[in-house]
Amino acid sequence: MPVRIEAHRGLTIQPGATLFAARLSRFEQEALHGEIRAALAEAPLFRPEMPRTGKPLSVRMSNLGPLGWVSDRAGYRYQATHPLSGRPWPDMPQRLLDLWAEVGGYPAAPEACLVNSYDATARMGLHQDRDEADFSAPIVSVSLGDTCRFRLGGTSRTDPTRSFELASGDVLVLAGPSRLAFHGVDRILAGTSTLVADGGRINLTLRRVTIAG
Repeated sequence: MPVRIEAHRGLTIQPGATLFAARLSRFEQEALHGEIRAALAEAPLFRPEMPRTGKPLSVRMSNLGPLGWVSDRAGYRYQATHPLSGRPWPDMPQRLLDLWAEVGGYPAAPEACLVNSYDATARMGLHQDRDEADFSAPIVSVSLGDTCRFRLGGTSRTDPTRSFELASGDVLVLAGPSRLAFHGVDRILAGTSTLVADGGRINLTLRRVTIAG
């Protein structure tokens, strides 16, 4: 059965997967949400497509930082510009860079912040984050808005999985043995947060793309 991890700091879910529950206060969440909204005015959310088939994903997305992750018929990749406007991605807020430095345990700054916007019906199937050059860098995930039911497994798609809830202000770090763990979002628990005016969940995923020189 899915479980809700109670508010702890630095709780190990499995080797390499650490949950910092309620890491961001309500004030910090509101400030960060405001910065993300401003950035999305420059780099609007778009609907990614599956490679080859062109089937749209249920989430909308954008990016912040020097590089952004995109998905379309041509495949998965990182690029320096928004796929619709052709403009560079907005800078990451300093508070995200500071958070990476505090919980990431990696000497170089993140190069991409993927912004995923979930409405009440959106899902994310089990997948690995493996389009980066250096798997020694962590994945740092920040949740804002409605709670989601998150699923985490091992490095093989057939490994057992467990599910738990990620609430607004929670930060999850996937590193070491869990850096390539399969993970996804089973469902959004609508109405569990008042942070996002129209409801829904915003997930910010910080990644290092290239090998630090």
